[in-house]
Amino acid sequence: MMMLGLGSVGLVLLSLAVQSGHGAQDSAVWSREETTERNYYTRYHNMSEIGLSSTVRKKAIWMDCGIHAREWIAPAFCQYFVREILRTYKTDTKVNEMMKNLDFYITPVLNVDGYIYSWHNESTRLWRKSRSPGTGGCTCYGTDLNRNFYANWGMVGVSTDCCSETYCGTKALSESEAWAVTDMLGKMREDILAFLTIHSYSQLILVPYGHPNISAPNYDELMEVGLGAAMAIKAVHGMDYTVGTSPDILYPFLGSSQDFARLIGIPLSFTFELRDKGEHGFELPEDQIQPTCEEAYAGAQHIITYTHDKAFYSYAATVTATLWTTLLAAWVSSAILL
Repeated sequence: MMMLGLGSVGLVLLSLAVQSGHGAQDSAVWSREETTERNYYTRYHNMSEIGLSSTVRKKAIWMDCGIHAREWIAPAFCQYFVREILRTYKTDTKVNEMMKNLDFYITPVLNVDGYIYSWHNESTRLWRKSRSPGTGGCTCYGTDLNRNFYANWGMVGVSTDCCSETYCGTKALSESEAWAVTDMLGKMREDILAFLTIHSYSQLILVPYGHPNISAPNYDELMEVGLGAAMAIKAVHGMDYTVGTSPDILYPFLGSSQDFARLIGIPLSFTFELRDKGEHGFELPEDQIQPTCEEAYAGAQHIITYTHDKAFYSYAATVTATLWTTLLAAWVSSAILL
């Protein structure tokens, strides 16, 4: 794992190591014109194009993208997020304050080998899993990294067939990527205030847990903050995001990084499922990168601002929460009337 730092600003950019021998050459099937700074954030990028330490221990925000290889909009968002906070922290007083008080741990592509493989050619574009070789005579590659964490592993919503897209692995943390995240989160769990993992598609904000019969102890808070994030998203381009647990609004599944983060005590844990709702699915056109990132940034900023203010200004957080509750009540009432 490589860590790069950006002075005292509070941004730490993480890059998980590639599994030696299991990746593919970082090439795209399509010819691409030279990328300039102006159009960088409106294009998808292969691994070679995705590219810092803080000396003071601070409270932190975690964000990872690209745990599923084919969800290209996720790494695009992580890059956009980094660009935006670096672009605005000198002029936006709130961002400046949060950057001084918090470290941001960003992993633009968690599933490096899988992401590289999804760029290999047209037939691999929708690859989802890691690229670890099968065991026990299995000739299929890969494990679903978001089923491999030590969070009620292997119980619901997974497959033990090593060729399945939801194969959970031979055991919890059988994959080096899941192990690396687990190791780091374990060392930092007292410092990390919020955990965000970015996926696509379906336009959802998921809160723990993926088990249909288990609720997070702060479920009400998670829902309140998630609904606020959905409102912030809708205000940008009018896109609707649904908030809830996976069993309630998607399907039950266990072994996710989100559930693991909440289980070890990280209080605010969310999964974003970005655009769209199925028209393009995992192959979201590049002309939707910018608007998707703009709205997702607003949602993430709502969560991060709430997290920051709760930690550093508990009174302000209480006032903010009360305001959001009032706004949500009015919004729900008007929706019912309509």
